[in-house]
Amino acid sequence: MLLEGQSVTISIEEILDNTNNAVIAVNPEGQIIYANRAVYNILQITDRDLVGQSITTYFPGTGLLRVFENGIAELGQQMTINNIVLLSNRTPIYVQGELVGAVAVFQDITILQNLIDNLVIEHEKTKQLQRTLEVVLNTAYDGLIVVNDKGIVTMTNQAFANFFNRFPEDMIGKHIMEVYQNPKFTDVLETGQPVHGYIHDLNGHEIIASRIPITQDGKIVGALGKVVFKDVDELYALTKKVNSLRSELDYYKKTVLEKNFSALELLKGKNTHMISLVQTALRVAKSGSTVLLRGESGTGKELFAQLLHSESLNRHGPFIKVNCAAVPENLLESELFGYEDGAFTGARKGGKIGKFELADGGTLFLDEIGDMEIAMQVKLLRVIQEREIERLGSNKPRKINVRLVAATNRDLETMIREKQFREDLYYRLNVVTLTIPPLRERIDDLEALIETFIKKFNLQFAQSVTGVTEETKSVFMKYRWPGNVRELENIIERAFNMLDGSEIQLKHLPNYLQILAGHDTRPFSGGSLDNILNAVEKEALVYALDAANGNKVQAAKSLGLSRAGLYKKLIKHNLH
Repeated sequence: MLLEGQSVTISIEEILDNTNNAVIAVNPEGQIIYANRAVYNILQITDRDLVGQSITTYFPGTGLLRVFENGIAELGQQMTINNIVLLSNRTPIYVQGELVGAVAVFQDITILQNLIDNLVIEHEKTKQLQRTLEVVLNTAYDGLIVVNDKGIVTMTNQAFANFFNRFPEDMIGKHIMEVYQNPKFTDVLETGQPVHGYIHDLNGHEIIASRIPITQDGKIVGALGKVVFKDVDELYALTKKVNSLRSELDYYKKTVLEKNFSALELLKGKNTHMISLVQTALRVAKSGSTVLLRGESGTGKELFAQLLHSESLNRHGPFIKVNCAAVPENLLESELFGYEDGAFTGARKGGKIGKFELADGGTLFLDEIGDMEIAMQVKLLRVIQEREIERLGSNKPRKINVRLVAATNRDLETMIREKQFREDLYYRLNVVTLTIPPLRERIDDLEALIETFIKKFNLQFAQSVTGVTEETKSVFMKYRWPGNVRELENIIERAFNMLDGSEIQLKHLPNYLQILAGHDTRPFSGGSLDNILNAVEKEALVYALDAANGNKVQAAKSLGLSRAGLYKKLIKHNLH
């Protein structure tokens, strides 16, 4: 053989020593007559002294000797030596027709075998995953169907096949148009746009479904149709359940808020008059006497009523509130005393329990008592004196054990002189009177109230507001607070809805407070005093209506106006 122009003689042994395959030959007695370098590498032997030794010493159980038995070659035989996987071809050696030996050629297939083993494992995993996917698809409540880009069904489940009284295997491999007409979900093969929650007629069933494109490398390769609701009625039932759960959640949120913010917490402060008033309320609460709460609208009369209840001997009983101004005169009697079945036209079948009976063993809070009509005052006086009520349509008296707390923002003494309020009822209610000061007279409590309301709304809105800016606090301190504590609470709640940081700033306040600070954000048509006053008056009207949830009677009271006066101003500002 010529190498680089030189004449070099290379022996067959040198050729075999430089091959990667192991070559070993034996005579008919099983003695090794040749082994190349690769054999020594496999056996991990450094000294080349195998010739003349028995093949079984180094290759126990070898099949090479079987060649001498039948003279036939054995190909593709696998064996393992020193953790090396070998593929062996065993061939007889004939000289002039006589079997004189046998040769085995080994190939190291360890890496290949490991690859095959891994492929087998992965194949089993894939089969297991496929079986799991089939189980998931067939146990899924939702109907599912998948087509490729040609519209051929590649996958579906039993839930979907049930719409056609078929089995999934009957549908797979067929064009979707063979399965059913008007398969709307295949529109996404053309548009590429998913559509969720559309109503579709599927073989006579009005379903709610979604259609979703399947993309690969930016190309649409199929489409998925998914039945979200098997019947529209299911959606209505779910909606009803969600609304029920939402109402329950709101109830528990309200309960948590009430638990974390008791009346005592909301009434705390450092104003000496207010501190004294709270201490008096705590003492009076134990007595069970009737209490009359007086003060402007929004000062916290209901909070005092709750405090009187929570600290009383009846604290484990119910706390029932009735707003006498909000209930029409012709309904107030039935609201308070209840009625029997058939007591009047339109009466609820089976009758109705009145608020006095509902409050039995607890506290009844009669808010806006000054707005109660004279005829109703007479009946209330009798209940207070007799400690018993009679339902409408019944002549059977019912004993009650109710702690009565009344409240008003009206001048009852003037009303007595004008024959609008009964004097005897006044004295029955006026056993203990607590007159609650307006916020402008306890401005030193303002910071504590702001802090309390921020804590309350942080919990309600899941925010982390730290306080108000100094500029905002300065405006609060200068303001007269005609709506009192209720107005402050509403303003802070409004700010939480507009907040974009951790502090309440001037920009989060109503315009009439921004005007007070000299930071009006709304341009006026002119700069005259009349224009500015008109703008402020309009803002005050809008806010008062908003704070009263559109109740014009309440809005008029918060602004110190008569009902007629309020309507006149609403017309003036085109707010009627």
